[in-house]
Parts: sequence; structure tokens; C-alpha cells
Amino acid sequence: MIIIITLLAYFAALFAVSRVTGRRATNNTFYRADRRSPWYMVAFGMVGASISGVTYVSVPGMVTTSGMTYLQTCLGFIPGYFIVAFILLPLYYRLNLTTIYSYLESRIGKMAYKTGAWYFLLSKILGASLRFYVVCLIVQAFVCDDFGIPFFATASCMVALIWLYTHRGGIKTLVWTDSFQTVCLFTSLMLIIANVASSMDMNMGEAARSVALDPMSRIFVFDDWMSTQNFWKQFVSGAFIVVVMTGLDQDMMQKNLTCKTLREAQKDMCTYGFAFFPANLLFLALGVLLVQLASQKGVPLPANGDELLPMFAATGQLGTAVVVLFTIGIVAAAFSSADSALTALTTSFCIDIAGRGGDERLRRRAHIAVCVVFIAFILLFRAINSTSVLNAIYTLCSYTYGPLLGLFAFGMLTKRQTLDAAVPYIAIASPLVCLAIDHLVPVLTGYHFGYELLLLNGALTFAGLLCFSGRGMARQQP
Repeated sequence: MIIIITLLAYFAALFAVSRVTGRRATNNTFYRADRRSPWYMVAFGMVGASISGVTYVSVPGMVTTSGMTYLQTCLGFIPGYFIVAFILLPLYYRLNLTTIYSYLESRIGKMAYKTGAWYFLLSKILGASLRFYVVCLIVQAFVCDDFGIPFFATASCMVALIWLYTHRGGIKTLVWTDSFQTVCLFTSLMLIIANVASSMDMNMGEAARSVALDPMSRIFVFDDWMSTQNFWKQFVSGAFIVVVMTGLDQDMMQKNLTCKTLREAQKDMCTYGFAFFPANLLFLALGVLLVQLASQKGVPLPANGDELLPMFAATGQLGTAVVVLFTIGIVAAAFSSADSALTALTTSFCIDIAGRGGDERLRRRAHIAVCVVFIAFILLFRAINSTSVLNAIYTLCSYTYGPLLGLFAFGMLTKRQTLDAAVPYIAIASPLVCLAIDHLVPVLTGYHFGYELLLLNGALTFAGLLCFSGRGMARQQP
């Protein structure tokens, strides 16, 4: 019951914020927050929004298989955010864009524009609903099952709550609610770490030393070029992951485009870019402490690393306070990423697909429709209930960002004009060729692709666009 009361109080706080920020809201408020967002609030909120519920659960468990090598990717995030801040953001602000994919229409053509928007819609609805589904499962198992609430009601209620606090103010509301949720997320994380350390009779200083001395705290891998954990693979891929999954993603860029000026947006981007290393260091340190706690108590580690944190935090083994903190943390992480995804999907559909950005009635209906589709996908994943299929969906999402990288790279790095009608076919063929290469190369050479597969996908799209381009077709770049 205490968990239910805590969650009700949590949602009441979100609704209170939405009532204030949603007053006299227009479409411009919903899409761009009237371009009046304080950059520091955007930066702080984006840290939490970038950490999904799946990340909250999964990152601590990474230490059981790869130690802290994920931090190599986090280091790569930093130059990636600088690229977005000083190359992509100036372009978006100069063109005064509401959705970033409209750049493709002005530079390449209408088919390129629609292709980019549809790829975003496909990847975001699949990825965001799958991540939210995992969180719904956890809430169902550790909260709702005790009250006999069916999964359908749990998923529908959680999505409906997001709609309730975002349907008026949209992105303006999210700038403030995400900041609140970031506070909740990291407060819960720090208190859980303190509780885990206390259960092993350690203070925070002793816990930090214990983590630093543990073999799982290894960060850098320079000695194995074939490994997916090699530093340069992780570092370079981390930079491109940010460029593609932040700089070319309407969901991640929409809040950044609400800042008053380009200068403020750049300060926002660089500030939260540096925050990801210490944030993920905390999650991984928690994972090391949980493994040490399991060893101390003689508890076998779960086969799946994703179950490490829930095994202790959600089952009551560390006390009711930790169960409450875990619930708040995972809900804050899930909601701060899902709410912005639903808002971005609504924005892209109204502006990019329907071409009616000024139609407030359409925007309201589209927002509800996106929520309904979101629930439908969550229930579909529940019906499938197959790890192999769900992993395939995650893989599909990673492939869909490659064509976006290739399209934007072609537009920004060349002045050539490609055959616009061929763009959809190139964007479909590139991931398929990339998939074939990913299966053949390990068999033939023993080399296993990591995150660099994204670069290959983008390069194939870029090459395809070049094949159908010509200098005589060049259009002046805006």
C-alpha cells in the first residue's frame, strides 16, 4: 500500500506542474514551448529523459559480463554532443525548424523528407513502446499483481497518466516535469547505493574503494581488436550513437529546440553531454556492489544481468524503503523517456506526415491516437512474450537509424542532388545489405560487429545516394 500511495503522490506532483505549464497552451507551445525554455532546465531534464527504465535496470547488470567497459562508450558521447551542438544545432536554428526532418525536404526533396520522418516514427514507436513494456512488466510483477490488477489495465493506466499531464502543454510541460523526474531518479539511485553499502557494513567512502578495487571495475580494453569491447570501437561508436540517436532524433532534439537562442541550446547540449559519464558510473558502481552483496550473502547471480537490481531492490531483501525507492526510480526513468517520445511522435505525425502543424484539433486527436498505438504495441509485446523476438525488434530499431545518418550526412557533406524518387528504395536496401554483412563477416573472418554497425549502415545509405546523384542536379544548400 505504501508503494501505491507514493506513486499517487508522485503523479499528483506531475499533474500540478502540468496545470501550471499548460495554461493558454497553443500548438507552438506543444511543439516548441514558444522557444522560451531555460537552457539549464532543459539540460538537467535531458539527463533523466535519456535514461529509460530499461537503462535503469540493465546498466547495473552489465558488470557481470563486461565490467565497466560501457563507460568507454560514455566517453565517446562527449565529442558526439559537441558535434551535435556546433554542427547540427546551428543548422536547425538557422532554418527555424520545428521538426528536424523538414531539413531533408529543403536539401534533397519531398521523398527524402517523408522517408526520414517514417523511419523516425517506425523506430521510435517500436523502441519506446518496447522499453516501456519492460517497465510495465516490472510494475505489474512487484505492485499490481498483489492487487489483482490485470496487465492491460496497468499498461493503459500508465500511458493514460502520461497523456493527462502532457496533452495541454506538450514539450513545455516536459521541460519541467523531466527536471522533477531527474531529481527523483538520481535521489532514488543514490539512496539505493547507500542502502546496499549499509547492508554490507560499509560507509560511502568504503563502498567507493571496494568498487575501485574490484576486478569488474575495469573500464578500458585496448588489447583485443576483435572484441566488441575494444576502446576505439566503443569510443567512436559512442560519438556516432549520439549524433544519430540524439542529433537526428526528433524526440531527443525537440526539447533542445525550445531554448531561446542557439547559444543557450549549445550550452544545454554540452552541459548534459558531460553528465552521462558520472551518471552511468553510478549505475555500474551499484552493479558491482550488488554482485559483492550477492557473494557475501551466498546468493547465486541471476542468469540475466537485467535481473540483478530487481532481485535485491524489488523483492524486499533490502527493506521496504528500497522497494519504494526502486519503484520511484524506475517509474521516473520510464516516464521521462516515454512522455517525450509520445510528444515527439505526435509532433512528427502532424507536421511531417499530415503537413498540418497549425491544426490544433488534429494535434489533440493525433496525441490520443499515438497513445492508443503505444498501448497496442505494449500488449503485442506481452502476447509475443519471446526474448528472441523482442531482441530482434531492438536490432531493427538500431538498423533504422542508419538511413537517417546517411541522409543527413549526404545533405550536409555534399552539394550534390540525388534522385529523390530513389531515396525510399535506398533507405530500405541499406539495412538489408547491412544485415547480410553482419551475418556473413563473423562466419568468414571471425570479426564481430559492435556499435560500429550503425556507421556501416549509414555509409551504405550515403553510397547509394551518391550513386543516384550528379553535379548537374545540384541544388543550393540552404
